[in-house]
Amino acid sequence: MGVSPITSHVLDAARGLPARGVPISISYAPTSSAAFAGQSSVIARGVTNDDGRCPSLLEPTYVLAPGVYTVRFDTKTYFALHGEKSFYPFVDVSFEIDQAAPHYHIPLNLAPFSYTTYRGS
Repeated sequence: MGVSPITSHVLDAARGLPARGVPISISYAPTSSAAFAGQSSVIARGVTNDDGRCPSLLEPTYVLAPGVYTVRFDTKTYFALHGEKSFYPFVDVSFEIDQAAPHYHIPLNLAPFSYTTYRGS
């Protein structure tokens, strides 16, 4: 079974648990200037599962073109599910691909007033 070329794992750092129910979208723009100007297109949407993952955002056969990809995490919706407010209504993680690799993993550790991300493996 194949895996989406872009995956994520969201952890609720305040609770020490996977963040279930976080809406996620992925947008694509062909250049960084287009991305900065808001000229991007949503190419995928999903919601994190019980393990805080969204394993099938894109079809495993989806070919990533060079350009800028933005993974948007709807943190306001997630924290509202827990009766909390978040300082950040969403978190955008943008990254640029100049040569396609088979897989990009974008982890997110979040709390109501902070977040951390990095390129995973």
